[in-house]
Amino acid sequence: MDITHIEHLGIAVKSIEACLPYYEGVLGLKCYSIEVVEDQKVRTAFFKVGQTKIELLEPTADDSTIARFIEKKGEGIHHIAFAVPSVREALEEVADKGVQLIDKAPRPGAEGLHIAFLHPKSTCGVLTELCM
Repeated sequence: MDITHIEHLGIAVKSIEACLPYYEGVLGLKCYSIEVVEDQKVRTAFFKVGQTKIELLEPTADDSTIARFIEKKGEGIHHIAFAVPSVREALEEVADKGVQLIDKAPRPGAEGLHIAFLHPKSTCGVLTELCM
């Protein structure tokens, strides 16, 4: 697979507003985008650190994936996202190598990206996102 860089680290939080003082005031990062991804029941906030981004993920519904993650594991790192030239081709490649897919095809994500997730059972316990 041709991974070009770490696109972002996803961090599950209960409240973006409660986290802004840390990321902006303590770390000195600037939140450049907040958006809601309706079909994923999540609100996102992005910070740029060099070429990599940090994505805060706040649930917008109690039955969202992020809400369930926070309930089970608490706030913290949720996933790592790798940029690839073609999500569809990357999915085919990892599936051929026996990796369990969460998404069988790319779907829309935040910032207009096409995304797909790989199951942590096949990725050494780390939820992995492929995006372009």
